[in-house]
Amino acid sequence: MNGKSLVSITDFSKENYLEILDLAKEFESRPNPDLFRGKVVGSLFFEPSTRTRLSFESAVTRMGGRIIGFTEASSSSVTKGETLYDTIKIVSNYCDLIVMRHAMEGSARYASEVASIPIINAGDGANQHPTQTMLDLYSIQKTQNKLENLNICLVGDLKYGRTVHSLLMAMSEFNSTFHFVSPKELKMPMVYKLFLENRGLKYEEHTEFNDIVKEADVIYMTRVQKERFSDPIEYEKTKNAYNLKKDMLKNAKPGMKILHPLPRVNEIHTEIDSTPQAYYFTQALNGVFARQAIIAKILGLK
Repeated sequence: MNGKSLVSITDFSKENYLEILDLAKEFESRPNPDLFRGKVVGSLFFEPSTRTRLSFESAVTRMGGRIIGFTEASSSSVTKGETLYDTIKIVSNYCDLIVMRHAMEGSARYASEVASIPIINAGDGANQHPTQTMLDLYSIQKTQNKLENLNICLVGDLKYGRTVHSLLMAMSEFNSTFHFVSPKELKMPMVYKLFLENRGLKYEEHTEFNDIVKEADVIYMTRVQKERFSDPIEYEKTKNAYNLKKDMLKNAKPGMKILHPLPRVNEIHTEIDSTPQAYYFTQALNGVFARQAIIAKILGLK
């Protein structure tokens, strides 16, 4: 992993995942090690972000490093017509690592080919979000005490949801069974279903939600992402497709946990927040430790 970019979750192996999870546990027990003093991370967020950007900033700051960059494209030279190529070449001169979010699918891979330093993909359009996946794996491992042989229920926007795409690919390493719950307009793309079929893994597709809750070890909710729709009518048809409420959990397994990459809109009722199944706020905290681990591994600090 030393010096290697993280663009797709498949850039790392199952063994790499487990190394990062072990290191995340170490950072959780001691979150402020002075490992990163004198190091600089370039934070290039061409799209808005709260949890991903701030958890990366927290991770770097807690390790003694510095953050430079921008929080939206309008505050960069992109508004003057600068190309992504030029932006990456220039910022590579200023830092040891670049964390980048961009609306265009494939932009992170392109940046990794242009840059002279490692790139961490913080989300490229509807494609992938590998660091979110690592904190999701850490959250699943902590709550289920294992990663193997789990029933994973993915709900909502499975067509454009980069978090579910990356999570599916990672959890396929652990003999998972998947339940896909979505409206027909937002079904899991065929490429990911073929990926599972080629690995001999089971999945089922559903449009109704209630009957699946009792089978799940993990329910992974996602919002319908307005920014991914070119047609506002299609968005309006699907935006309220699923709403998880407290009474739907009465037949859930005792250890079942609800995850969500956030932000939520109305897909999880606030009454869920006080239940033992709700884990999404702690999941967001886990992002700091997972991202500390990823940075430390990529830069050879651990």
